[in-house]
Amino acid sequence: MPELPEVETSRRGIEPHILNKKIKSVVIRQHQLRWPIPGQLPDRINNLKLTRLSRRGKYLLLGFGNNETVILHLGMSGSLRICTAATPAGKHDHIDFVFSNKKILRLNDPRKFGCVLLTDEPVESHKLLAKLGPEPLSEDFTADYLYAQSRKRRCAIKSFIMNSHVVVGVGNIYASEALFLAGINPNRKAGTLSKTRCFKLVEAIRHILDAAIKQGGTTLRDFSRENGQPGYFAQRLQVYGRAQQACNICGHAIKQISQLNRSTFYCTTCQK
Repeated sequence: MPELPEVETSRRGIEPHILNKKIKSVVIRQHQLRWPIPGQLPDRINNLKLTRLSRRGKYLLLGFGNNETVILHLGMSGSLRICTAATPAGKHDHIDFVFSNKKILRLNDPRKFGCVLLTDEPVESHKLLAKLGPEPLSEDFTADYLYAQSRKRRCAIKSFIMNSHVVVGVGNIYASEALFLAGINPNRKAGTLSKTRCFKLVEAIRHILDAAIKQGGTTLRDFSRENGQPGYFAQRLQVYGRAQQACNICGHAIKQISQLNRSTFYCTTCQK
């Protein structure tokens, strides 16, 4: 699944091509994704200028005039491309946003788990966004905040930091990597973390996500960047996907376990 760095990489990649450009048409080839694409979407944004292109968690927010906002999620395997009319649509190319400069923002989603929704209400109050936790790279995500949120929480720390109501965008790969960097066992109960360890974890999450964004996101089987090239951060993963390989710090074998039906990788020696 595209995680926060992949979504942010896509946002930065497409922004120079479409920001402050007008929508000339919207082509919907598949109306049913995770939820139906609103049938009135083309009429409501036609001839409007894209004035804002932001991200909230794993959602991309395309803000147009008249307070219209398209909420876009890539789902399990979705990706965005910038192309022109000369590029024929493929089987899984479900929607095109055609802009006045003849550039097309095209959503490809083989599994159809993504979404394209529309609202003219304040986007932060939308039901998909209203209860999200702070952005991990924002000033709101601090050791004091994480410490306060984790008190009396008995769930595993990895599950805790992957909870979007606690903090957004810390997906499975990056949670494993951040916990390794912070030296914290993913099985440890969230409520047992000291404030010092919360500080280390916040810093580790920031570092891992920032590094991944700078390198273009993690190379996943189902994800490529907007120009069709994969990201490169996967080449620097310390634990994820490295079961039974030697830890780069201590040399002991990386262990793989399952938590909430997701694979977790960690070093039993370096992470306590």
